Amino acid sequence: MQPLAGKVALVAGATRAAGRGIAVELGAAGATVYVTGRSTRDRRSEMNRPETIEETAELVDKAGGRGIAVPVDHLDPSQVKALVERIDREQGALHILVNDIWGQHSEPEWDKTVWESDLEGGLRLLQLGVHTHVITSHFALPLLIKSPGGLVVEMTDGTNEFNAENYRVSFFYDVAKGAVSRVAFALAHELDKYDATAVLLTPGWLRSEAMLDGFGVREENWRDATERIPHFAISESPSYVGRAVAALAADPDVRRWNGKSTSSGELARLYGFTDLDGSRPDAWRYIVEVEHAGKPADTTGYR
Repeated sequence: MQPLAGKVALVAGATRAAGRGIAVELGAAGATVYVTGRSTRDRRSEMNRPETIEETAELVDKAGGRGIAVPVDHLDPSQVKALVERIDREQGALHILVNDIWGQHSEPEWDKTVWESDLEGGLRLLQLGVHTHVITSHFALPLLIKSPGGLVVEMTDGTNEFNAENYRVSFFYDVAKGAVSRVAFALAHELDKYDATAVLLTPGWLRSEAMLDGFGVREENWRDATERIPHFAISESPSYVGRAVAALAADPDVRRWNGKSTSSGELARLYGFTDLDGSRPDAWRYIVEVEHAGKPADTTGYR
């Protein structure tokens, strides 16, 4: 069954990681998915990684949907405007918007105060992680609200509850994630009267391509990394959060999520989907109750 057949989605920031997983799972549910990013077969973004938007579009096709790759720098309003005009021209509607843009080319400066941090790098992080979401929403939402039942998913790292009580180990990273939370809150307020829904969604410990490379493993043998990083046992594939978005988009009562913060683990329990290995990792509950509590790694009852 393809519950999203006939639906049009834009996954902004779909080159890799969560964005790719979301695009593919929306495709598996039957959607036409516009996948955007700066890394193409002809040019790499500042992240300088091999994944491309063309590959993502091909994976969407293979999953059963229709993938359309469009190179876009979401910091450039003219490019985003042209993208939305193209979607309107080719499809006449936009039903799902996923703001997943991040694009940070290096790790944030963990454990540094705002005055110790590199200001240029920190401001660049805010541009990539926050300004892109605002610019994309500005141009895409007028098209999205033309069709009743539209869905906007703001992707972040950490639930509202967790981030409200925990400093995210870097001033600029903490501010960026907090700002995206507020973006989702504001959009929920503004979209409410248009029968549209805005949700803040976080994956758990994501096995992105960069994460797997950093740990020297592949998706097929990721458990080998738990010998060095025991809590990595709670990690999840990008497909898991992709299935979370697909479940939200197919829910006829999705309006109940308007303005709420949730996670892939919570949605898996409610909608009944699983990760690729058939498990249901609940990372944020695990992080609070096990990892932050100083307990030894043990996923019993958490996946």
